[in-house]
Amino acid sequence: MRISTLFIFLVLISTSCIEPSKDTEVLWDQYGIPHIYAQNPDDLFYAYGWAQAHAHGDLLLRLYGQARGRGAEYWGENFLNSDKWMWTNGVPARAKQWAVEQINPNKSMLESYIVGVNDYVAKHPENISDDFEVVLPITMEDLMAHALRVLQYTFVISPDDLQEDAKSWSDQKGSNAWAVSPSRSASGHAMLVANPHLFWGDLFTWFEVHLNLPDVNIYGASLVGSPALGIMFNEHLGWTHTVNAHDGADLYELTLADGGYDYDGVVRPFAVDSIELHIKEGDSSRTETLVVKRSIHGPVVKEDEKHALALRVAALDASQIFTERWNMALTTNLEEFEASLQDLQTPMFTVMYADKSGNILHLFGGQTPQRPAGDYDWSGGVPGNTSTTLWNDHHPYEDLPRVLNPESGWLQNANDPPWTTTFPEEIDADDYPSYMSPRKMGFRAQRSARMLDEDDSISYDELVEYKFSTRMELADRLLDDLLDAASTARGQEIKDAVRVLERWDRTADNASRGSVLFKTWVDDMEFPGDFALKWNEHSPTQRPDGLKDRSMAVHKLFGAAKEVKEKYGRLDVFWGAVFRLQRDSLDLPANGAPGDPYGVFRTSYFYPGKDNKQFIVAGDTYVSVVEFGDSIRANGVLGYGNFSQPGSPHRTDQLQLYSDKKLRPILFYRHDVEKNVVATTAF
Repeated sequence: MRISTLFIFLVLISTSCIEPSKDTEVLWDQYGIPHIYAQNPDDLFYAYGWAQAHAHGDLLLRLYGQARGRGAEYWGENFLNSDKWMWTNGVPARAKQWAVEQINPNKSMLESYIVGVNDYVAKHPENISDDFEVVLPITMEDLMAHALRVLQYTFVISPDDLQEDAKSWSDQKGSNAWAVSPSRSASGHAMLVANPHLFWGDLFTWFEVHLNLPDVNIYGASLVGSPALGIMFNEHLGWTHTVNAHDGADLYELTLADGGYDYDGVVRPFAVDSIELHIKEGDSSRTETLVVKRSIHGPVVKEDEKHALALRVAALDASQIFTERWNMALTTNLEEFEASLQDLQTPMFTVMYADKSGNILHLFGGQTPQRPAGDYDWSGGVPGNTSTTLWNDHHPYEDLPRVLNPESGWLQNANDPPWTTTFPEEIDADDYPSYMSPRKMGFRAQRSARMLDEDDSISYDELVEYKFSTRMELADRLLDDLLDAASTARGQEIKDAVRVLERWDRTADNASRGSVLFKTWVDDMEFPGDFALKWNEHSPTQRPDGLKDRSMAVHKLFGAAKEVKEKYGRLDVFWGAVFRLQRDSLDLPANGAPGDPYGVFRTSYFYPGKDNKQFIVAGDTYVSVVEFGDSIRANGVLGYGNFSQPGSPHRTDQLQLYSDKKLRPILFYRHDVEKNVVATTAF
């Protein structure tokens, strides 16, 4: 890459007083994980920015360019919808505001991170693609815009959520999380499992990192582009997140009138902005004008001749999210940890926590709007013609569903509501507003709870085994009915299918035979409508169950058997022969399946490819299992590796572990790190 002389000069001038001290170093282990050691936070975050740019430089710069709302200007038409989403929601303007609101010492740490990114690119232009030069230099506004794009406008609400007729990918934005107390742990120590499920790439990419100061040892992972850890443990405690069943945004239905909209019986004008977007086309570009209308509720995101939908999103004032995340990382006990969360600067997410003192905590986190009373469908469209539906504040920390040290000794979340985090239930949904969270429990969450509830003394190794479980909870609810209904069928095709399913181990492991047939059958059914017994909140882990129409189910099994035989030549084809892990030159058997409807805890989501094979695109990403004993015991894996830069061996060096359902040791103590150093970056 040819970085301009002017850019290098500007970077060197602007950073001459921010260069880290000479005793700052990054020790890189064999999996490309940076173990950063520094004497103060500014030096630590400088090296953090440097390390992220080294591992993910191209992706990092692209994400910042998109957060600016200038992706189409830089790289063409494919980024235009992303740009429109940023400008429609006012991300560039709010990013400027957030940048101004940063205060020291956090501001200085963020500035150091930014300098680290810019310094790396200036000093190692050969490692960065030419396509991304235009984004440089990175600024504080870019960090803020990226945070807004990822949190508010991807997790809280995304463009897919507004496309009623389009396939929503929201199911792939999930996670598993477990916390086990000493009363349930075989060792007598608390344990924590972190297991986000996201797309394999783009803004969902995790970066594993180890941050060390003289009196601080922090290990975890952040999403690329962010200096804030999303998952973390230190010597005293740890926490992780799941995407919670949280509603932090509302669509208001506006009635258009006289160029404005009706509000409390008066026509109110829109605030209108015209934004000129540039779209790169080869060596030239064209322009397109985006007209953004804003109501008192928020920007208009959909409109016809008579009506419009305006979007209102919570936590747009949460500019201190980076301060909150760093404070969380520095805490040493439960009291400090909960104090660090009081301002609710993270807009959503379940918090799952465990510590060395044996405490475990589940918090339904984020800013949930304090919505007005009334018979409104807050999950759909809300009348926007009256001020009685407009909310302006959120529930404080003490209002949120929270479970501390439950009687059961375990906590779980698999993107289900907080009411089902443990059994016997510790909190009652009736004690909270109906909009706080829905009442439901999917099969993945039921499988999650079942594994913990059925083991009175869980060892560390058992916890790892359960984490990788691919058993299909759905099969346990349906297979006996199906086999019984098909047992009297006379056709050879059905008899062969029954024989395969009788021998099947009910998992989606690499070598499972029968799972492809079962999945093909399920995909042709229409659940939940085809269940005999529907889900009931009074027996949340036992329903739904059984087949409503057994003869129809057998007919569908005949069709599934025919399809599998035609595609793969045999009914008992290996799961891993059909479902694959493919990255660069590696092509390996996969395991796991979508969490729902199949009820698999080890999630993998696939996309159809050539030769009737399917390839992973989402699912398990970063996994860590931590035990808080006298010393920390931790193992983990990051399936797609800790680097995204083309040509890096760390793009694929953990893929075999993923295929084999194995973890690698997490190097938390310096003496273990030093035994595994393959490269050192000294500043």
